[in-house]
Amino acid sequence: MVIIANIGKYFFLMIQVFSRPVNKKIFFKRFLQEIEQIGLNSIWIVAIVSIFMGAVLTLQVAINFENPLIPRYLIGLSARDTMILEFSSTIICLILAGKVGSNIASEIGTMKITEQIDALEIMGVNPANYLILPKILAALFTFPFLNLMSIILGIVGGLLIAVFTDVVSVFNYIYGLRYLFVPFYVTYSLIKICFFAVIITSISSFYGYYTEGGALEVGKSSTKAVVYSIIMILLFNLILTQLLLT
Repeated sequence: MVIIANIGKYFFLMIQVFSRPVNKKIFFKRFLQEIEQIGLNSIWIVAIVSIFMGAVLTLQVAINFENPLIPRYLIGLSARDTMILEFSSTIICLILAGKVGSNIASEIGTMKITEQIDALEIMGVNPANYLILPKILAALFTFPFLNLMSIILGIVGGLLIAVFTDVVSVFNYIYGLRYLFVPFYVTYSLIKICFFAVIITSISSFYGYYTEGGALEVGKSSTKAVVYSIIMILLFNLILTQLLLT
């Protein structure tokens, strides 16, 4: 029953969130602030993880493709498709659920227990729309760019392994990157990350918005936001893969 009640509260909150902003100038200003906080401040972690994962992935594939019957260019193909199909959308969003999601839940939860949200309601402002909608739209705007950046940097990480080691030649790696490329895979990755952007920001905002108590409850709300965001990302990853690739 608690789950059903929470689902109802979630959709009721989303109805409030997706109402028309009262002041478009203030909304746009907050939208730009959220782009910086959610998107730009996440570039460094996405870049570091993508480069190293691309490098490690290439090494692992090369080590397991020691059979002389397996063409070496398949190393580049495997690294490319793994980065596009799964890592740069799903795995990156699992990382962002921890970074962005916990930050959103803590921020809104702190505002809730300090009665700042109540003050907004007294002033005639829709707090759900004012606080949450800019976060959702900022994530929808910035996450696809982070996705594309992750794909590129992951491939570059693999290329660095080809350049500085002898596990695969640069020619074979680049040939594998170009071999049997399916452009729809990039579209599929972008569709997934847009769904995940909404999941992370909306679920984290939900748990922050309904925080009650003190500082301890803010921490619990942040933890719940991360856990349930990860669960829903994995669930929708399965659903979207079934719908789009089969």
